[in-house]
Amino acid sequence: MEFRVLGPVGAWRGDAEVALDGAKQRTVLAALLLAEGRTVPDTRLCELLWGERPPATFAAQLYNYVSRLRKYLGAEVDIARQWSGYQIRIGAAQLDLDEFERLAETGREALRDGRYAEAAERLHAALSLWRGPALSNVTEHLAAAETHRMAELRMAVLESRIEADLRLGRHVRLVPEITQLVAEHPLHEGLRGHLMTALLHCDRQADALAVYHEGRRVLADELGVDPGPLLTEAYRSILAGPPAPAVVAEPSWHGVRPAMLPPGVADFAGREEELSGLLRVLTAEPTARPPVAVVTGMAGVGKSTLALHAAHLTRGAFPDGQLYADLGRASGNAVEPYDVLGWFLRSLGHAEAAIPKGLDERVRLYRSQLAGRRLLVMLDGTADYAQVCPLLPGDPGCQVIVTSRLRMPELAGATSIEVGTLDRRQALALLGRIIGAQRIAEEADAAERIVELCGRLSLGVRVAGSRLLARPHWSLGYLADRLADERYRLDELRLGSMDVRERLDSSYHQLADLGQLALRRLALLRTPAFPSWCTAEVLGVSRHAGEEVGEHLVDARLLEIVESDGGRRQRFRFHDLVRVFAREKADQADRVLVAGAGALSAVGS
Repeated sequence: MEFRVLGPVGAWRGDAEVALDGAKQRTVLAALLLAEGRTVPDTRLCELLWGERPPATFAAQLYNYVSRLRKYLGAEVDIARQWSGYQIRIGAAQLDLDEFERLAETGREALRDGRYAEAAERLHAALSLWRGPALSNVTEHLAAAETHRMAELRMAVLESRIEADLRLGRHVRLVPEITQLVAEHPLHEGLRGHLMTALLHCDRQADALAVYHEGRRVLADELGVDPGPLLTEAYRSILAGPPAPAVVAEPSWHGVRPAMLPPGVADFAGREEELSGLLRVLTAEPTARPPVAVVTGMAGVGKSTLALHAAHLTRGAFPDGQLYADLGRASGNAVEPYDVLGWFLRSLGHAEAAIPKGLDERVRLYRSQLAGRRLLVMLDGTADYAQVCPLLPGDPGCQVIVTSRLRMPELAGATSIEVGTLDRRQALALLGRIIGAQRIAEEADAAERIVELCGRLSLGVRVAGSRLLARPHWSLGYLADRLADERYRLDELRLGSMDVRERLDSSYHQLADLGQLALRRLALLRTPAFPSWCTAEVLGVSRHAGEEVGEHLVDARLLEIVESDGGRRQRFRFHDLVRVFAREKADQADRVLVAGAGALSAVGS
C-alpha cells in the first residue's frame, strides 16, 4: 500500500486507488500520517476538521471517520486508539513524503560532497513525487496548518536541485525556469542569486545586474531592508568579471540547429496565468515521455500568440533548436503530417534525396534524429489528434506545444491550457500597447466600448487597435460608433491578414450541415443564454440528436457552456462576435432560399 500527501491526499493498493469518502476523511488520514507515528489528540483532529465551531456530535463523527478508514485500509494499516487520540502505524506501506525526504537528504549529501550528477539525479527524483500542491483535497483548516510548511520543504529541495544543475553547467536551460520562480517569489533571495549566476554564465552580465537591482528595490519597498549576504555575494561575483568555466559541461548536439519559430508579437499583454502554466511545461525536467502542452480556445482568442510568446521566452532551454509548423490555421486547409515531416527533416539537415518516401519511414527517421537532443516542437492550428500523432517526438528531452480549437483528450498526459477571452483590464492593456496609453487615457470610455464591442477577443482588439494606429486622425469614439452597428461590425474587424470573420468561417465550415443549420437558427434567439433542448427544437429532431449537435458546436468553440448540471441540464450562449457571424450566415441562407424560390417561380411561369 502507498499513501500520498504530496498533491491530493489518497491511498493506493497497487495500481488501484482506495475509495475514501471525502475531504474530512482524507483530513483524518493526512493528519495521522503527518504526525509521523505520534498520537494525534481528539481535540487536534476536531480543530483540523471543523475549526473553532465543531458540531455537538463531533466525537461520534470522528469515531465514524476512523472506523471507515480502518475498513477501507484493511489489516495492512493499524489505526490505534491511544488515550484521547489516535495513532497510525503503516507497517510496510509507503508514504510519498518519507520517500521525498529520503531522496532529498541523499541528494543534499551528494551535493555537499561534490557529487553533482548524483545530487541532481536524486533531487530531481524527489521533486518528481509532487503531483501538485500538497494536501489539495483536505479541509481548509488542515491546509492552513500544514501547506505552508510543505511548500517550504519543496522550495528548499528545489533550491538545492537548482544549485546542483548550476554546478553541472546547465545554465541555459535553467534561466527560463528560475526566471519564472523569481516572478512567483520576488522576495526569495536564494532564487534571485541563482538566476544571477545562471545569467552570468550565459554571458548576460547586464541582465544579471538588472535582476540584482530589481531585487534590491523589491526588498526595500516590501520589507525596508537591504539585500542579504547571499545576494550581495552574487552581485560582487558579477562585478569581479567573467565566470570561471562550468564544472561539468552539458553534452549538446553540434549538427544543424533549426530555428523555425515565426517572430512573436512585440505588444503581448495579459495572459499571466496561462503563460505561467505554459512556461512550467516547457521548462519541466525530462521524464519518461516528452511533455506536451495543448493550448486551446475559440478562433481568434490568441492561442498562437500566447504559444509563440512562451516559445520565444524559453528558446534558451532548447539548445538544439525549434521546429514549427502551421498545420492549416492560416490557409484553412489541413496539412498532412507526411508533408510536415518532410519540412522538419530538411530543416534538420537532410537532403531531399535522403528523405524516405513512406510516412512510417519518415516518422522513424524523424524520431531517431531527435533522440538525445533537446528541441522545442510547435504544432500550430492543429485539426485533430491524427494530425499530431506522427509529429510527436519519442525523446523526453523534447517538448511540444500544440495549439488547437479542440481539447485533444487523446493526448494522454498532456497539460491542457484553456485560453478564454481577455478580461477588461487585459483587453485595455492590449489596446494600449498598440495605440499608446495616452490615447486610451484621453478617451477612456470609448476605449472600453471598443474592447467590449470586440467581445474582448484578442484578434478583434488587435484589429481595432491596428486600424486606429493606421488612422491617427480617427478618434476612439468614432471607431466605437462604427463597431456599434452589428451589420458592419465584422467588416470593421478586418485588416490585411487579420480577419475575425475569416477565422470564424473556418470553424463554421468544419461543421456538418446540421451543425451549420443549428448555429444559424440558434443565433436568431433573442436571449443571452438558452437551454440545450433548444437545439433539438430549432432543428425539429429528437432531444438526444439535438444534444449531440449542441456538443459538437461547443467542441468547435462556436457555443459556450454557461451552466451545467453534470451534463443533464445545460445552458449555452454565443460569444458576441460569433452571434453576429451566425446571424450573417442565417441572412445569407435566407437570401439564397428567396433567390431559389424566385428562380423556380420564373421557370413555372
